[in-house]
Amino acid sequence: MQKKIGITSTVPSEVIFAAGAVPVDLNNIFVNFHGEGAVKSPLDLIRIAEENGLPRNTCSWIKGIFGALAQNPDIREVVVVMRGDCSNVVALSDVLKHKNYQIIPFSYPALKDGYLLSGEIKRFMQKLGARQKKVELYKKELDRIRAKLFLLDELTWRENKVTGAENHFFLVSSSDFMSDPVVFEKKVDEFLSAVAARPPFSKAVRLGYVGVPPIVLDLYVTLEKLGARVVFNEVQAQFAMLERTDDIVEQYLMYTYPYDVFGRIVDIKEEIEKRGIQGIIHYVQSFCHHQIEDVILQKEMPVPVLTLECDRPGNLDLQNQLRLEAFVDLLKQKAR
Repeated sequence: MQKKIGITSTVPSEVIFAAGAVPVDLNNIFVNFHGEGAVKSPLDLIRIAEENGLPRNTCSWIKGIFGALAQNPDIREVVVVMRGDCSNVVALSDVLKHKNYQIIPFSYPALKDGYLLSGEIKRFMQKLGARQKKVELYKKELDRIRAKLFLLDELTWRENKVTGAENHFFLVSSSDFMSDPVVFEKKVDEFLSAVAARPPFSKAVRLGYVGVPPIVLDLYVTLEKLGARVVFNEVQAQFAMLERTDDIVEQYLMYTYPYDVFGRIVDIKEEIEKRGIQGIIHYVQSFCHHQIEDVILQKEMPVPVLTLECDRPGNLDLQNQLRLEAFVDLLKQKAR
């Protein structure tokens, strides 16, 4: 049985596979994203973390990662993104060290510098014992799957045959390729085959979703009931690395999420133009440092922006449902 290595955010999975292990995105376990892994509900995993002393006013994703590890004793090594993800995860890594987890640090450079990132990837390879040639072979294998995810994304915004929720599911899953690229690719193939015969969805308000993936379960369904569709999932698309290159260093330099917000803004503006997006949902997680970026995003976006803050997993509360309804109505009026 292959060794499982937990990851707290997207890292070069090619290296983990090349080392003979499999990556497990702890965030996906937390929200029971693939119907396996955690045997308890997301709220139960948060409770486990809080009972172990994690503060109530800590981001739920951080507590969820802790709870996911507590429910999966076969994962004893964790790759922690020390820079380029969440500021709280560094403190979490100390807690995990205290509980005898082996912490494998990975950091994206403060500046998008190829030399610095190359050195970090090489250190990552050395730590895991992955050889360069095997990393390159796995990159080709994963890039084949990424090409299919690119097609799935095209079917979302260009052909209008894939829902925002389906797009979200498959793109987020590429953070660890469901720990099995062969199984994941088969699921992608089956999905693409199934949607090929779908008629296009009826005309709806076209939305972009920016920010970390949502912790709430019914966001996309709620928007569709209101007559809107998400045709762009920003960070999820970054996880999937739909823009590809043969060079692994360049690949992770193009990945906008770990770097400053200004690179993300350039990417979002390009997608707004290309996809005919009429409005943006900026999702912010309670107690997350990314909330501060909303000040800049609100001013830089060329279309209306609704900032949506959520805390714990579950369905949208009534207040946020009403805010979404008012936002979609506003965009419908503007389109007349």
